[in-house]
Amino acid sequence: MTPSIITKTLQQGTAIPAHPLALNASRQLDERRQRALSRYYIASGVGGLAVGVHTTQFEIREPGIDLFQPVLELASEEMDRADATRRVPLIRVAGICGPTDQATREASIAREAGYHYGLLSLSALKEADEETLIQHCRAVAEIIPVFGFYLQPDVGGRLLPYSFWRRFCEIENVAAIKMAPFNRYHTLDVIRAVAESGREDIALYTGNDDNIVLDLVTPFRFRSGENVLERRIRGGLLGHWAVWTSRAVEILDECQQIASRGEAIPLSILQLNTEVTDCNAVFFDVANRFQGCIPGIHEVLRRQGLLEGTWCLNPQETLGPGQLAEIDRIYEAYPHLNDDAFVAEHLDDWLSG
Repeated sequence: MTPSIITKTLQQGTAIPAHPLALNASRQLDERRQRALSRYYIASGVGGLAVGVHTTQFEIREPGIDLFQPVLELASEEMDRADATRRVPLIRVAGICGPTDQATREASIAREAGYHYGLLSLSALKEADEETLIQHCRAVAEIIPVFGFYLQPDVGGRLLPYSFWRRFCEIENVAAIKMAPFNRYHTLDVIRAVAESGREDIALYTGNDDNIVLDLVTPFRFRSGENVLERRIRGGLLGHWAVWTSRAVEILDECQQIASRGEAIPLSILQLNTEVTDCNAVFFDVANRFQGCIPGIHEVLRRQGLLEGTWCLNPQETLGPGQLAEIDRIYEAYPHLNDDAFVAEHLDDWLSG
């Protein structure tokens, strides 16, 4: 069972960055910088870390690379270190993917490494029918509480209709859902399914990189008979929040305060949504159909000194054409969104020890 304080934190909503993978020029794990990344996120005020997810690179699971368990354990060690002096423990989310035998094996590894939730990708089951998908999810949920995941097809996901999500909500050990279809229609399918299920204990998290800020301040209301059902997206689990993280935590806090007051959304928030979306389009290389989505994150971390380079396990995964110039542009256009000064102040400490 997940400790109640972890459950409460998840349901209240927090910032959970998707943890990148630090490599050296030989494309081997750079443990020193991997730990530094975890320390950076924790010092930024996040409520948890997601490890072994898309941003960590799916290739960590390949035979001969075999980094899935090591990167989970490294992040867990850093969270253990932090939790020793924290009032509220960090939420630990492990990415889980593959067919059922692989997914259940990864769920067991994550549980043994001390992770609270498994972020369950269904990308490997693109041709499976709905019943097969549900049985797959149930099998994983028997091992570890599940964090559902709607990943957009452009980066490997599949379409998941309302009927799937409504049945998914009937799985007792479902704790949360990350919505990242980058599509308003599909996002509404998930939220309506949760609302109509009556499950108050399923936390909704945004992964919609094209609408992060507005997702966090919007009340979602649905009529069911004489009743009006409302749900809120409480937090974010985002690759976007792997950079400029201390500012992301501040933005989430601001959004949560606005949502809790129930007031009209200020124009400044609408503008902020546009600015954050523009930055995300650059980080994730939307212009080149997400070719440089992971190297783009790496480039920002490299400029800050957290990473040595932008290397990925797949040598073909590189920055897209024009992406470097675009990163220069958003640095100039939105200086209030980066946290370079914060990183510079603490970098030596994070890289030591």
